[in-house]
Amino acid sequence: MSHFETDSIRIQSRSNEREHSSPIFLTSSFTFDSAEEARAMFADEIPGNIYSRYANPNSTDLIEKVCAAEGTEAGIATASGMAAMFGSIASLLQQGDHILASRSLFGSTHQLLTRVFPKWGITSTYGDIADYQNWEKLLQPNTKMLFIETPSNPGLEIIDLEWAGKFAEAHNLILVVDNCFASPYLQQPAKWGAHIVTHSATKYIDGQGRVLGGLILGKSELIKEVQFFTRHTGPSISPFNAWILSKSMETLAVRMDRHCESALKVAQYFEGNSHLEAVKYPFLKSHPQHHLALKQMKAGGGIITLTLKGGVARAQRFIDQLQMISVTANLGDSRSIITHPASTTHSKLSQEERAKVGIADGLIRLSVGLEHVDDIIQDVEQAIAKSS
Repeated sequence: MSHFETDSIRIQSRSNEREHSSPIFLTSSFTFDSAEEARAMFADEIPGNIYSRYANPNSTDLIEKVCAAEGTEAGIATASGMAAMFGSIASLLQQGDHILASRSLFGSTHQLLTRVFPKWGITSTYGDIADYQNWEKLLQPNTKMLFIETPSNPGLEIIDLEWAGKFAEAHNLILVVDNCFASPYLQQPAKWGAHIVTHSATKYIDGQGRVLGGLILGKSELIKEVQFFTRHTGPSISPFNAWILSKSMETLAVRMDRHCESALKVAQYFEGNSHLEAVKYPFLKSHPQHHLALKQMKAGGGIITLTLKGGVARAQRFIDQLQMISVTANLGDSRSIITHPASTTHSKLSQEERAKVGIADGLIRLSVGLEHVDDIIQDVEQAIAKSS
């Protein structure tokens, strides 16, 4: 099979009961037919399930579907997106190593790089995507990894994946790409040279705000290292959550088409609004990296940023006037969601750090849901008017 939509639906494991839809395998362990079979499985001489902390038919289904979508060789499912971000770094680096990362990263990833990994002797340096020429100067003799996020959360900065792949190859770096905002449907970083692709499956892959999950996908030799780390540290996904996410993959293409179509309409409608300092969306021609978005993304995604004139106070008044759109820290849901990053998801960053990644005090992150686009526009419009 070669089409995303078909693979996402038809890849699944089967038991001996001839079921049409994959069942949930709610079991902590699996039995063996003999002592020899148990020995051989533990020795990795024959395939098979041993323990759900290692693998489970439901997590295997999910991994096979997402690997087919991303064009990667192997993968691991984790309990959350941040478990995937942590595992993708901790399993592949050691004390004394250095990470070169794009400055625009999710707040919790920033905390990993600046507060968690330094305790283990793993350091990092940020590069500015507006100045690729300077990245070579940021390399250190111990730089082992290039970690990027595109589009970035929440600033929607786009990094040239082709450049990143070539840069990583030239300097023998492990290229890790957080592909959460684009989803496997809109963008496949492995095609451009990424060695590891990560996801918070909690977002678009689930798509309905129900369960947590994370994914680490990539080249087999690297995933073997990740597998060893996750097996013995335990950030395993539950069979139920893996089942939910695997079933959600079946509708990802349909949902993303709608998210993207509506997000573009909302962005176009509010661009130039006198109450807004800026509207940012990858497929708007006004986006600084619009040409890159067209080059490496199938569509622009479901996230828009609106920067209100009036800073934090205006942003909070706007949020309080919303009538339909949810106020929560999630995204990628069937329901439209508003978040104020400066006071929530990125509040642990200093004002100076937020400014460097384009998070203004009045910036609002809008995750466009699956409601009728006119109702989304109407709710945003009336909240803007009432907050003035």
